[in-house]
Amino acid sequence: QVQLVESGGGLVQAGGSLRLSCAASGRTLSRYHLGWFRQTPGKERDFVAAISWSGVTTDYADSVKGRFTISRDNAKNTVYLQMNSLKFEDTAVYYCAADRSYSAIRSYTGDFSGQGTQVTVSS
Repeated sequence: QVQLVESGGGLVQAGGSLRLSCAASGRTLSRYHLGWFRQTPGKERDFVAAISWSGVTTDYADSVKGRFTISRDNAKNTVYLQMNSLKFEDTAVYYCAADRSYSAIRSYTGDFSGQGTQVTVSS
């Protein structure tokens, strides 16, 4: 399993922005598809966004389309999630995951290797 570390979360007012980062250690991400997920206590994890290894293909949950942008920098072994126009319902712990299958990363059900990063949006 690729070891990933999420960062960049925080407290922000509704309408504000945050940029999350997910960095890999010990293994290059350049041949992995990557995804962002979020989870709140007592709820199932939600898919947020995915990006192919090349960065050419991206997908988003309907709830974040037009507000969030996923990108990657393979030279830095990092994937990003730019979150704009944040809403109270975006509050969650955000995790990233990697998989060699793009269809698998969109429906990722495995364990997250990182601790996640908390995003709290105040209304």
